[in-house]
Amino acid sequence: MQKGADRVRRTRVRRRVERRQNSTHLTFVKMAEGDVVVGLMSGTSLDGVDVAAVVTDGHVVDKFVATASLSYSAEVRKLLQAATQEALATPTAVLRDASAWPTILLRAAEVVVEQHATAVEMLPEAVLKRTCLIGFHGQTVVHRPAEAFTLQLGDGKALAARLKRTVAWDFRSNDVYQGGQGAPLAPFYHFALAASLREPQCPVAFLNLGGVGNVTWVDVTKPGPEADGALVAFDTGPGNGLIDLWVEACTGGKSTFDKDGAYAAAGRINEAELKSLLAATDYLKKPSPKSLDRHDFRVPDQWQLSLEDGCRTLTALTAECVALAAQHLPQPPQIWFVCGGGRLNSCLMDELKVRLSGQVVAVEEVGFDGDALEAQAFAFLAARTQRQLPLSSPATTGCPKPCCGGRLSDP
Repeated sequence: MQKGADRVRRTRVRRRVERRQNSTHLTFVKMAEGDVVVGLMSGTSLDGVDVAAVVTDGHVVDKFVATASLSYSAEVRKLLQAATQEALATPTAVLRDASAWPTILLRAAEVVVEQHATAVEMLPEAVLKRTCLIGFHGQTVVHRPAEAFTLQLGDGKALAARLKRTVAWDFRSNDVYQGGQGAPLAPFYHFALAASLREPQCPVAFLNLGGVGNVTWVDVTKPGPEADGALVAFDTGPGNGLIDLWVEACTGGKSTFDKDGAYAAAGRINEAELKSLLAATDYLKKPSPKSLDRHDFRVPDQWQLSLEDGCRTLTALTAECVALAAQHLPQPPQIWFVCGGGRLNSCLMDELKVRLSGQVVAVEEVGFDGDALEAQAFAFLAARTQRQLPLSSPATTGCPKPCCGGRLSDP
């Protein structure tokens, strides 16, 4: 394996194609030897599908090969929002039996497969020809670990038939069945990334800010991700989810997120409202491992703040939740690697730098791809599923012992 982000940068031969009409984006690199694994991720922000192709054996990543992204249309996003609301209102006993699902969930599950297949087919033909395995996370609509249940829409068997490739999917169910939280699942990949750095600092943290925030504390002096003391991981609180909902509500859907934190930068923190939001849940005081459904945090229905002040207050909430989460880590991280959409919000990054000890940087500063990192993680986990390697550990999800997971469906 070529170690270090600096080496990855030297070997990259990039080409970018941007198509505004269908919101697709491709980035690919000179091919490496070995079979390619493709990972897919659609987060709770409901903005689209990220695709990443890597060469990996589930222990190390030999090469970052290609990425693509497909933005959901307004129609698809509306459908998935409605399906999520339906799932949240449906008892777990009903959700466990797909034959009893409401029609909107069945339709949404079909659309998820269609959208993910389309996203994979955007990859260059040379990459697709060498793709042997696909890691399909699906679209989370409800997460209830206390009931040993989590639901990601999307049938891996249908995707395997469409793409004529073996698909690893349903990564979370076995973990929650075994008593774990089922989330977060990227920490084993974070360990591999931290170990790939030429001069890894110890400890470090990966902070993913999607719809929900989650942190992975990493000590790469340990022999592997399953080892005692190697990892600590849990959901920190809201990521971008509440900010997105506030922007969409205030603009009547004309905007769906706070681009570069511009709204927040023009507003002021309402300290009383921030304090109220922090006091509204006991989640922040709970020790890890722990996980969230995106909808566990809510903006009060009758909030009387301007668009800008609301964004600034919710941005501060996300950062303060991370600061409180840091109190549950074994040692303060020397550096925080920020990934997910939150790293593109300059106001949020500034809030993090004020509230956290240690250096706070976007993952691009060490050569990683913050847009593709979670999709890469599910390629990595797919390879581990195929080899029957653990995807989680007691320190990452609370499962009783290192836990395998995922299902494999052949075409």
